[in-house]
Amino acid sequence: MFAIDTNVVVRLLTGDHPQQSAKAKALFQRETIFVALTVLLETEWVLRSAYRLQPARVVGALRALAGLRNVVIQDAPILAKALAWAERGMDFADALHLAQAGDCDGFVSFDGRLAKAAKRAGAENVTSL
Repeated sequence: MFAIDTNVVVRLLTGDHPQQSAKAKALFQRETIFVALTVLLETEWVLRSAYRLQPARVVGALRALAGLRNVVIQDAPILAKALAWAERGMDFADALHLAQAGDCDGFVSFDGRLAKAAKRAGAENVTSL
């Protein structure tokens, strides 16, 4: 199993660099790939910020990546929860932070938009200070 960096995921998903994209695709075709949550967090940011992709498209790409037969996602249930919340309108980073909070009594932020989006997405115990 090989762990990968964000740039490998970005090349695979965008195909924007012919040589590197081909190498990324070949790696995914022949190996079992481990993807850390931090890599997914950074990938979402790169695709949304640098590539100007809409959040829904980015979330769809991350979901498709996680569904590949030879991809092992760190804490896959956490990612699934974060992706579901992101599909319901939460910012992906916020959704991932919240999903990782697990059994905590609550999640507290100064970001009122986060609390409202979390409530709309069905997340519980999110408080804005």
